[in-house]
Amino acid sequence: MPVQPRKFMEITDTNYNNAHQFQALFNYATIGIVVTNHTGEIINFNSYAESQFGYPKAEVIGKTVEVLLPAAVHKTHVNHREQYYRDPAPRSMGHGRDLYAQKKDGSTFPVEVSLSHYAVNNQIFVIAFVIDITVRKSHESMMLEQTRELERVSTEVKKLNADLEQKVADRTKMLREALTELEHSKEELSVALDTEKELSELKSRFVTMASHEFRTPLSTILSSTYLLEKYLGDDQNPKTEKHLQRIRGAVAGMKNILEDFLSLGKLEEGLVQTRMEHIPAGTLEKMLTELLQEFEPMLLPGQKLQLISKVDCAVYTDVQLLRNILINLVSNAIKFSPSQVPIIITASTSDNVLEISVQDQGIGISVDDQQHLFERFFRAKNAANIQGTGLGLHIISRYLDLLKGTIRLKSALNQGSTFTITLPNNQMQ
Repeated sequence: MPVQPRKFMEITDTNYNNAHQFQALFNYATIGIVVTNHTGEIINFNSYAESQFGYPKAEVIGKTVEVLLPAAVHKTHVNHREQYYRDPAPRSMGHGRDLYAQKKDGSTFPVEVSLSHYAVNNQIFVIAFVIDITVRKSHESMMLEQTRELERVSTEVKKLNADLEQKVADRTKMLREALTELEHSKEELSVALDTEKELSELKSRFVTMASHEFRTPLSTILSSTYLLEKYLGDDQNPKTEKHLQRIRGAVAGMKNILEDFLSLGKLEEGLVQTRMEHIPAGTLEKMLTELLQEFEPMLLPGQKLQLISKVDCAVYTDVQLLRNILINLVSNAIKFSPSQVPIIITASTSDNVLEISVQDQGIGISVDDQQHLFERFFRAKNAANIQGTGLGLHIISRYLDLLKGTIRLKSALNQGSTFTITLPNNQMQ
């Protein structure tokens, strides 16, 4: 008999300890726990649930569980819980669909709910374990948004790649077509250049051949003129002398034309080479004086060639090319100047350059014509009725290129022209 009280005390202590532990577990769990009876009334509410929903326990005890749900789902939830009570079983809720709970302040938050049940005296009680998944939903929403953005960017990149590939294909096609056309044009240009070169060579050979061939009959005409003049002696008729003089003048003019063509042909074939040499100041002045004397038979009545020499040091140049340049410039000055006027030739050295100018008071050159003056076969509009080939100034410019010199012009209509050539003289002594 004494054992029974002792046994009763042990059972009582054990039950008490278990109940205390379960109560501690309920109150301090880190998950919301809501216990309801068979009519859906809340009979227990742990501390974590209080913090989740914002309700103190005393405020929700005795109220139906729908107080914790949004009003829009109350009716539906009543049907669901009644069905659950008729066939209770452990169940997880919220997987595959969104569930929301409602706080005391009316705000809602996403949750996952696990249901369980137990029976006491044949009455069913339901335990709901509530997990707030706001953070997880936020992460899921962020990940979903990032996924959508990634898909959008991926789609745009694919589209851009497709557009780029199409553009590359189009550009490649255009480039191939352009290269084909360029190759075709290159072939046509090559043929045209070859044809032009051949024509140019034929023209040069013809001009050279014709010039040489014309020289012989011209020499014969000139010789015959001198012989006629000799045979007639002092008794020749003045008219005869006039015609003989005209023949000699025409022959001289034709000879000058042929010389221009021959010079141009040699220049274009690259046969003209410079022969640079030192020329003392006195020798250059003597050369200029003798050159001007050669023009005296060509002067019109009253025309005079005046030399002004300011050469005070030796020059370094090609004498023959310089002579050819001056012959052309002086003969043009004579041809385009009226009678009774002087033609002034000025030569000087300064700052390592040799400068020679030929100044006339002739018909002058218009501004429009000056820009084309050194082109082949170009003749100024006001010189169309005066004998010439239009090659002289072009040949001068080619000679000056060989000598690394320049030429400049100052002219106005009916006010004369001044041509000035400048040659480098870096090796003066």
